[in-house]
Amino acid sequence: MPLAAVNAPSDQVAVLLLADIAPVHRLWGWSRIVKGAQGLRGHKQLRFAKVMGSGYEGGFGLRPSASRQGVFAVFNSLDAAQEFVGQSDLVDGYHQRSSECCILTLRTWSCRGSWDADTLALTTKPPETGPVAALTRASIALTKAPAFWHYAPASQASLDHATGCQLAVGLGEAPFLRQATFTIWDSVAAMDAYARSGAHLEAIKAAAQQQFFSESMFARFVPLSMRGSWKGRHYG
Repeated sequence: MPLAAVNAPSDQVAVLLLADIAPVHRLWGWSRIVKGAQGLRGHKQLRFAKVMGSGYEGGFGLRPSASRQGVFAVFNSLDAAQEFVGQSDLVDGYHQRSSECCILTLRTWSCRGSWDADTLALTTKPPETGPVAALTRASIALTKAPAFWHYAPASQASLDHATGCQLAVGLGEAPFLRQATFTIWDSVAAMDAYARSGAHLEAIKAAAQQQFFSESMFARFVPLSMRGSWKGRHYG
């Protein structure tokens, strides 16, 4: 399902669902990943969708989580996104089967790169105040994967203690090679301070110099809404 061109007039809104599936329902959770975007077909004005797993305890390592996963979907309008959040059987299924579930709606104010050869439309201005969110996703070149994962532990450790980071979760379409990071920050300044310092900056430089990625996308958002709980913290 292609995304709208970045320069096209658009009311595009993204939805991110994070869920920690209860033990008794984990087979259902794994079936969502197996079905992938097929499980979202038929939703009004849906343009793009990914169902992703997560690292252990929602982190960024090679060890997969048995329960945590995410859904990222893009709709052509705010009304369609809100209808999906409020009336979708899929979303209701996650609510009913998860010990924790958190759902965000997001407007994009910056996007560089692509995901499956498409990109996100810009539908809001850069914010003057926080919070702000960021999504970084990459297809890692097979020959570069060991080098990429060499930098991951230190980058994660610095993110876990980064000033102004409200939430951070590692997601992935496929183990080892197709990875994503979603974060929420108090402000643009806090987000930029992390990006331009320490282990994360070293990882960025190495990725550029050694061409770790066959494709990547770096998007920034203004959260419109955030409701639910994640890692013991309640939102909305």
